[in-house]
Amino acid sequence: MKKELFSSDYKAFLKEIKSRIASSQIKAAIAVNEELLRLYWDLAQMILVKQEASSWGDGLLAQIGTDLKSEFPDMKGFSLTNLKYMKQWYIFWTTQTSISQQVVDQLFKIPWGHHIAIVMKIKNSEEAVFYLQKTVEHSYSRSVLIHQIENKLYGREGKAITNFSMTLPAPNSDLAHQTLKDPYIFDFLNMREDYDKRELESSLVAHVTKFLLELGAGFSYIGRQYKLDVADEEFYIDLLFYHVRLHCYVVVELKTGKFKPEYAGKLSFYVSAVDGILKSEYDNPTIGILICKSKNDTVVEYALRDINKPIGVSEYALTKSLPNEFKSSLPTIEEIEVELRDGVQ
Repeated sequence: MKKELFSSDYKAFLKEIKSRIASSQIKAAIAVNEELLRLYWDLAQMILVKQEASSWGDGLLAQIGTDLKSEFPDMKGFSLTNLKYMKQWYIFWTTQTSISQQVVDQLFKIPWGHHIAIVMKIKNSEEAVFYLQKTVEHSYSRSVLIHQIENKLYGREGKAITNFSMTLPAPNSDLAHQTLKDPYIFDFLNMREDYDKRELESSLVAHVTKFLLELGAGFSYIGRQYKLDVADEEFYIDLLFYHVRLHCYVVVELKTGKFKPEYAGKLSFYVSAVDGILKSEYDNPTIGILICKSKNDTVVEYALRDINKPIGVSEYALTKSLPNEFKSSLPTIEEIEVELRDGVQ
């Protein structure tokens, strides 16, 4: 669409947009994230209002992009692709009637590339709010955010079967419950078909950074096969962590088969031993997490019902449930990052 096709009304509108940008530059450096996002928000709103009140259509975006890049050559973000992202972002959030003011305020606290990832990958407003708030709370990088979206954190967090409501005081029980996932995704591991528990344990420790990412924010790794001396007998915990937000030790036991009730009793013993040997007066009660290859939820509920130590039971998955022929065609996180980076130029 050529500029001469527009009337003087376009020139006045372009002048208004230029004024808004110049005002933003005066208030603060345009690189400051919140000011940049508020600028994008205002531009999207201005463009949508003008498109609705005129017959200019989508050709307006390309023309605005050309003129703005000419007027502000040192600023990035006025490509046609990014202007479309601005519109999509603005429309997505302004059409959600259930969005609170707190959520609106949080919109301007995460980087623009994170917003593109959320809007491009998520259609459900509750799920979008979930990832927005997680990013604000834990300062996710864009690659971590994409990883959490692709691994469907929204549908897994707080889904483990636990007895926390009966064994922990509120609100600790709610926070502890939300800390657990079901299932845990260990798709960063390459295991032989007939692997055993020790191999799984070794592989998780060898990839402990990715394992901690999957466990979630707050977990600090202490050790593998952690030895406890109880009445002159030695016992070994598969994996021991400390959770800095829950202020407690976390005992993780791994099982490569289906859940059995006796597993809960053994984990309860380990939790009691850690409480007696390691826990200080400043620590909250130790939590146990049993991660199995599979489980029957009813059996787990019965097994945990009369145990007085806080325990949660989850499953794990080694790979995503996708046919092999499709896996090679999926973009990697690095490829997605390049695409997002190019989109905001």
